[in-house]
Amino acid sequence: MYAVNIPRRSRHQYQALYTEPPRMVARAPNMPVAPNQNSPIILVPVQQSDLDNLVAIRIEAMRESLERVGRFDPARARERFVGGFEARDTRYIEASGERVGFVVVKHHPNELLLDHLYVRPSAQGSGVGSAVLSQIFKEADAAALPIKVGALKESASNRFYTRHGFQFIESSEFDNYYVRQPSPAIGAHSGTMG
Repeated sequence: MYAVNIPRRSRHQYQALYTEPPRMVARAPNMPVAPNQNSPIILVPVQQSDLDNLVAIRIEAMRESLERVGRFDPARARERFVGGFEARDTRYIEASGERVGFVVVKHHPNELLLDHLYVRPSAQGSGVGSAVLSQIFKEADAAALPIKVGALKESASNRFYTRHGFQFIESSEFDNYYVRQPSPAIGAHSGTMG
């Protein structure tokens, strides 16, 4: 499990979010989730049995972008996700005990592939995605690996990724592709001794 701190919210918001046990809260997909900014963002491993819930989060998070380009099809969204699903690469994003999204990072010999990063619309804009990227950056930098990601052309995620240091590589019919090179470790020396 990883924890990343994000900015705090008011005491009232904090108390409102902790009126029920954190892991037992059931919420309809379209109900607002207001992450408690005083609480860390936690990445929690998923199980194979979480597949349907992950698909629902994916559809909720992507719906607006896909509708904008005329490509929203829940059956196709499910099929595409199920086809590449590996529980070992997938982690829920939890804020204040609420599952507000999930991330899929696939480990390849020479890179990490940020295959999916979905945050429920009600939790977007609150620093959740940035906190998750921060943790993924630490993992990539520790392994000295670049991170690659793709984003739907008309999606706000393009601005999100470039704002966080990803560099545009290329486009396909529907997607843009980006890479973030690893940052050198603090205190690392370059050059040779001699």
